[in-house]
Amino acid sequence: MRWENLTVESADPDGHGRAADAALFGADAVTTRTFDTPEFRGITFHEVRARSILNRVPGASRMPFEWTVNPYRGCTHACVYCFARKTHSYLDLDTGLGFDSQIVVKVNAPELLRHQLASRRWQGDHVAMGTNVDCYQRAEGRYRLMPGIISALTEHANPFSILTKGTLILRDLDLLTRAAQVTDVGISVSVGFTDTELWRTVEPGTPAPERRLDVVRTLGEHGIGCGVLMAPVIPFLSDHPAQLRETVRTIAAAGATSVTPLVLHLRPGAREWFMAWLGRHHPHLVRRYERLYAEGAYAPRWYQRRITRQVHELAQEYGIGPSRAGMARRIRPAQPPEADETPAGSEPTQLTLM
Repeated sequence: MRWENLTVESADPDGHGRAADAALFGADAVTTRTFDTPEFRGITFHEVRARSILNRVPGASRMPFEWTVNPYRGCTHACVYCFARKTHSYLDLDTGLGFDSQIVVKVNAPELLRHQLASRRWQGDHVAMGTNVDCYQRAEGRYRLMPGIISALTEHANPFSILTKGTLILRDLDLLTRAAQVTDVGISVSVGFTDTELWRTVEPGTPAPERRLDVVRTLGEHGIGCGVLMAPVIPFLSDHPAQLRETVRTIAAAGATSVTPLVLHLRPGAREWFMAWLGRHHPHLVRRYERLYAEGAYAPRWYQRRITRQVHELAQEYGIGPSRAGMARRIRPAQPPEADETPAGSEPTQLTLM
């Protein structure tokens, strides 16, 4: 594997003065493990000591944040549409089954983040997590990197957000509540549809949609507002008006503070894997997909706008309304501030994840 070909960007807050082609981690720092337990059978873990953990988002990206933290590469959620599959090719790893079963674990992520946040060059920008692969995937149950990461961000009062399909986030409920007392914290759960049969084939390694919505409900019961990223809406499989209505209805019933639809996009690496899946499970749709995605990774704007309009109308009908760009999804502090400390309506805001 080409570990030495992964490089640190010269713009990294703790990477100033380091050559732009410095390896993220060296081959001599990789330990490969397998565990003979039911939940990890067939999965190989490559434990590495990373040299950088704060990643700058490319300027051309559509994402409304500039920095991310990704403690893992590859994901046992095995979502057939995952856009991050291409990143495995940088290591000469397979973007199909390899992405699902060859997991890179940055075992020093918490200590490295703490060090980088302490750098005088770091400006305390918002840090997004779960935007590449899920930081609460199955491996997190064993490696427990997120408690240290959340604690490091809390120590520096650094704003952050988490997007996840994993129910394991509830393990860190106390840490998230503590963080919210000193900084802005945004939580979103990804639920694109509620069709059980579709879920079993397209997201085979994830908790069921109803379990994810239980996370939204539980967070709300503990005073933690949680939005839902309704992603992906899959053309011809989860986009029928009745399906959209049922999905939005269940999201509203779970107490979500917002719902943001995102239509399936098929980047290189994910596109090939998804289309192979489509040919096996829904061969009659292959030609329709080839036409719909003929211009590139994204569905046509008219289609995206139609789905967005339908979801927003349904969300308003069920009383949750659409989320807006820049809308806060902040966890409220355990104790409200005194009236003379924070005027009503002056809550700080942060960018939504998508």
